[in-house]
Amino acid sequence: MILFVLRRIWAMVWTLAVVSVLVFVIVNLPPGDFLSNQIAQLRASGEAASVARAEFLMREFALDRPMWQQYLIWVGLWPGPGGFSGLLQGDLGWSFELNRPVSAVVGEALWLTVALNLFTVLFVYAVALPLGAIAAVRANTWIDYLATFVGYIGLATPNFLLALILYHYGAHWFGLPVGGLMSNAYLDQPMSIAKLGDILGHLIVPVIVIGTAGMAGMVRRLRANLLDELGKPYVTTALAKGVPPARAVLRYPLRMALNPFVADIGNLLPGLVSGSVLVSLVMGLQTIGPILLSALRSQDYFLSGFILMFVCFLTLVGMLVSDLLLAWLDPRIRYAGRDR
Repeated sequence: MILFVLRRIWAMVWTLAVVSVLVFVIVNLPPGDFLSNQIAQLRASGEAASVARAEFLMREFALDRPMWQQYLIWVGLWPGPGGFSGLLQGDLGWSFELNRPVSAVVGEALWLTVALNLFTVLFVYAVALPLGAIAAVRANTWIDYLATFVGYIGLATPNFLLALILYHYGAHWFGLPVGGLMSNAYLDQPMSIAKLGDILGHLIVPVIVIGTAGMAGMVRRLRANLLDELGKPYVTTALAKGVPPARAVLRYPLRMALNPFVADIGNLLPGLVSGSVLVSLVMGLQTIGPILLSALRSQDYFLSGFILMFVCFLTLVGMLVSDLLLAWLDPRIRYAGRDR
């Protein structure tokens, strides 16, 4: 197992290297960049002092060099104006639009995004797995019909509409906080028990809104997969030999039916980041989704490039976790193939 993990980590390193090239090319595909566009506007308005500062920033961040050098400097494999200072050295670059270091821009938003995604994944699996399993075991009963109804409602209701409904009734009936991931009083405060409790309270509605669609789809898929497994001969044989029904379901059929959902973990994590941008805008969430959208619009390539690399890193970590869980769930899967 240790060798398998090491091989996967080595593959992750090379994958990140290839993705970094693709990300750099993609964010630089539109003509110009934030500074060159700004310089053109300033020259048209005759602001010589601002033009001089923008040109200084272009030299300071090596934007006047060839593209291949810009990429190597961004990664940290080529000395820039300040020496080796790139992603490998922990320097995430500078946000020209916000005039702040990228690390300062995404600092708290990054951890809030990770926390939101983690709780959303837990919500999706905690609700979908029991509901889908019960619907399959009690097929064509009121529980199955209820699970089907919940699934259809979850898939058919737009996330932003569900957010508005939950915000209104959640605040009216349960006193839940409305908007954002923390109260304004804690925005510039260091982390504390009170701030953590406030963040957890604000997470309730966003987690339900973002996770509902994924939960509904998972319920329907798990029901279909488990029904297929329950109809196989080995389950009938186990029941005929006197194995308790609960164990006959949990021992192998449920584990086999879970394989597609465990394999989806690698796609679920980045999907929550990219798929919740609209919800984040509607709900005013301080996550990296709206920041990425703004950075892509303004061609702030240091900021957008790092966020895209972070999403790729989430994908690779999710794939590693899913591979390990698959090998644990399914005895037919091994870390290495047999010698032929």
